[in-house]
Amino acid sequence: MQIVILLAVLVSCTSRTIYKKPDDLISKKKMIDIWTDIYIAGAAKNVETKTTKQKINYLPLVFEKYGIDSVRFSESNLYYTSKIDDYEKMLQKVNDRLKEMKTMYDPDTPLDSIIRENRKQYDTEERY
Repeated sequence: MQIVILLAVLVSCTSRTIYKKPDDLISKKKMIDIWTDIYIAGAAKNVETKTTKQKINYLPLVFEKYGIDSVRFSESNLYYTSKIDDYEKMLQKVNDRLKEMKTMYDPDTPLDSIIRENRKQYDTEERY
């Protein structure tokens, strides 16, 4: 949903300015990976755990994972946003990945149902 809103804003605010390609431009593939993790990190920030109720900012960990800093990410992101057709395709790939991940981890997927059923059976078995 967030990606759809972001795409709508970007499309409505398009500019014909193409920014200069940064010397240390992050590849499209890596940007897709980074954006995917950024959305996951953003969602995780709002999840409360049993041990902590504080909101943790995972964004620095995403940058650390990819060996980049926020400046390099921002410059690469700005360059790609100036090429709106490419940027839309990249964000669509991010959206597709997130949907695939959601399906994979959804408790209503057949695999999870099987696992859940096996756990129920295990929990009700008599033990010595």
